[in-house]
Amino acid sequence: MNAPTAGSPRAVIVVSSHVARGSVGNRAAALALEALGFPVWTVPTVVLPWHLGHGPGTKILPDPKLFAALMADLAGAPWLDEVGAVLSGFLGDVGQVDAVASLVRAVKARNPNALYVCDPVMGDKGGLYVPEAIASAIRDRLIPLADLTTPNRYELAWMTGTELHDLRDLMQAALDLGPPTVLVTSAPGMMSGSIGNLLITRSEALLAEHRSVEGPPHGTGDLTSAVFLARLLDGQPSSKALQSTTAAVFEILVRTTKRGGDELQIETDLQSLSHPMAMVQLRHLTHPGKNRSA
Repeated sequence: MNAPTAGSPRAVIVVSSHVARGSVGNRAAALALEALGFPVWTVPTVVLPWHLGHGPGTKILPDPKLFAALMADLAGAPWLDEVGAVLSGFLGDVGQVDAVASLVRAVKARNPNALYVCDPVMGDKGGLYVPEAIASAIRDRLIPLADLTTPNRYELAWMTGTELHDLRDLMQAALDLGPPTVLVTSAPGMMSGSIGNLLITRSEALLAEHRSVEGPPHGTGDLTSAVFLARLLDGQPSSKALQSTTAAVFEILVRTTKRGGDELQIETDLQSLSHPMAMVQLRHLTHPGKNRSA
């Protein structure tokens, strides 16, 4: 990825789900990015009363033609040179994939150093929770455009068609996926009872791990993608960005669960985004490419 320079565009276009109550999708991402000093253009891909993990609710899905037209408006906006990154998350219709791809191309045409972060929100341990057509389109048409992708362990396994038994498997699958930088959330830690974020580039393999938290609220993946993007846009090196992002999300998660919250309480702990105090173990792993060349 190209490193941002002083005076680089700082606005981020976030394309993801919107909930009336809660801290998932574009609510989590936009709040975090704005708290860290980045203007946000938000595009809802679906509107829900709450995260459907809480139970069924009314789903408002934008008309595909109107959604594509809105994205085309943004692609042609006179302010597009303000945009330094696009972050896409949950998509509600397969037609939204091409609209996102067109917007990404337009942003990069205006600003070649702009970053595209694809958070392939499609499933978890229980399986896919979007139609397979959407998941396949994300894998085939958005992942190849991404400078950075942030799948969880299940999503990485599904997109690469491989079984992931350990960190070695995760590292190789992340390399095989394609984007130059892959951040795998919910990666197994090396310490007992721990979980972490695994970052793989063409030359570096890093693991930031912390103790597991039972019954975590939804939204940690959305928050991780947004905070890590903010760190990169601020010019932080990958190791520092990974460690501080993991510490921030872990700290907010722990504080939320101690209060008994069923949604991440980002707004209560904004200081954790900029100055996290939680201890996170950062490990430099042996890169799979080095194993092959040895």
